[in-house]
Amino acid sequence: MAERPARQAPTAQGAQVLRTERITPHMVRVVLGGDGLAGFALSGFTDHYVKLCFAPEGADYAHPFDMARIREEYPRELWPTTRTYTVRSWDPVARELAIDFVVHGDEGLAGPWALRAAPGDQVTFLGPGGGYGPDASADWHLLAGDESALPAIAAALEQMPAGAVAHAYIEVVDASEEQNIVTADGVELTWLHRGDRPVGEALTAAVKSLEFPVGRVQAFVHGEAGFVKEIRRHLRLDRQIPLPQLSISGYWRLGQNDDAWRSVKREWNQQVEREQESAA
Repeated sequence: MAERPARQAPTAQGAQVLRTERITPHMVRVVLGGDGLAGFALSGFTDHYVKLCFAPEGADYAHPFDMARIREEYPRELWPTTRTYTVRSWDPVARELAIDFVVHGDEGLAGPWALRAAPGDQVTFLGPGGGYGPDASADWHLLAGDESALPAIAAALEQMPAGAVAHAYIEVVDASEEQNIVTADGVELTWLHRGDRPVGEALTAAVKSLEFPVGRVQAFVHGEAGFVKEIRRHLRLDRQIPLPQLSISGYWRLGQNDDAWRSVKREWNQQVEREQESAA
């Protein structure tokens, strides 16, 4: 049997913090710039993402990280940890890349970094990637997500095709977390306030109670894996929406940190798909 080729380390890019802004009590926007973004470009998706790289304590390498050299010369415990974040906006003329972070004090890795970020701070990232954009040929659009999906949903709403019909639901803790999103006529945006209810409960109820417009829908549903699974089941089984019309994924999972969730996410998604296909 032929040997599997060695995994190639992805190419890292460098940038620096230009400024930060507290969008809501739990959302911080970090704007990156610098010469390292000279070759940065997007491909037309509205869910473009980058993987931010964070060096562990004790690592002595500098930004931008040489991923190939690090993997060759350093033990695994000194490799950078990555966190995936949606590109909220990209201005190729000003060469400014905006990324929004959900923050909860010192909880997590990227959130605390965003809270402490200051102009001139250096950062290394991989990407961009992406796979979803509003399809102009769809009769209408459904978008649903929690805070983690808010940047991607906002980007999609702002780039909806002219004349598009869209129903968007974003679940946040309360009214203080709502954002001003510019939408065109035909776009109906509903903010759902979670309060003390489980994450995704209000979101799931809203999607299930929606009277679907006539025609082919393109759906984007992302956020906590539990409610994503339930909405996916509803769309696939109850509404009989073909899989190619759906962009659905769990960005995170309640009770698991990012590393633990990423280690099982692919298998979890495949299992969900098998279960729902067998029930169809």
